[in-house]
Amino acid sequence: MTQISNDKLIVTINPEGATLTSIKDAVSGREYMWQGDPAYWSGQAPNLFPFVGRLHEASYTLEGVKYPMERHGFVRKSQMTLESVSETACCFALQDNEKTRKMYPYHFIFRIRYELEGGTLKIAFQVENQSDKPLYCGMGGHPGFNVPMEEGLKFEDYELTYAEPCKPHQITFSPSLQVAPQRPEYHLVEDRKLPLTHDLFDNDAVVLADAPRSVTLSSPKGSHGVTVSYPQMPYVGFWHQPKTDAPYLCIEPWATLPGRDLLEDLATFPDVISVPAGEMFSNDWSITIW
Repeated sequence: MTQISNDKLIVTINPEGATLTSIKDAVSGREYMWQGDPAYWSGQAPNLFPFVGRLHEASYTLEGVKYPMERHGFVRKSQMTLESVSETACCFALQDNEKTRKMYPYHFIFRIRYELEGGTLKIAFQVENQSDKPLYCGMGGHPGFNVPMEEGLKFEDYELTYAEPCKPHQITFSPSLQVAPQRPEYHLVEDRKLPLTHDLFDNDAVVLADAPRSVTLSSPKGSHGVTVSYPQMPYVGFWHQPKTDAPYLCIEPWATLPGRDLLEDLATFPDVISVPAGEMFSNDWSITIW
């Protein structure tokens, strides 16, 4: 495990997937991250690359060749190398290898950088394309936060709030949890708020588009919360294990969407990120705690 800290936060990262395992208030010791109770969900904050979500038949094609790809990509289960670390920052890297090239035929380095700035954890996903052709990919975050965050409150006391009024559209899914074409408008209270209830996730994640790229999880009855900001990601998912009373919520900023109910070519995937040969792409987002 790697730990970084400042006078506000103490953050712990597991080299497997460079996964966040703890975000604590440095003064009070309050833990904000879900601790992975397998009774609900053993995950905590997987990093999603080079795909988000599911693909039809767990496969895609590229230049006429079919490749397998598991849900949410392979980074979350990969041992990453700690490239650098200081008191307040660290960087993990995954270099392509024989195993990744069987699923993803590119030479690349994928880096995840973490840096503390006050009460904010700044995160950067960086893709260095070392191939001689464009690299296509998707990416996203999946951090889970404890709900409730304070004693005396319950899950239903919390809400998600956008900084500005908006009329988002919901990304809908087929029975196999592939993206469907319908995008109905999703009603928010006062055009800003989504009150939490456990049954909100009975059909899996609520995924929204066309909304401000920063959202806050908090309770009007409490004094602590989390804001996730994702300026380069057009989608955000909210999720906990369906049909449970799980005491956590995942806020999932996505740069790309899961697949549809057909075998798709990676190069023509909707919203796919294209990184030119020899170049690097960076996607920066953040988690702010109070």
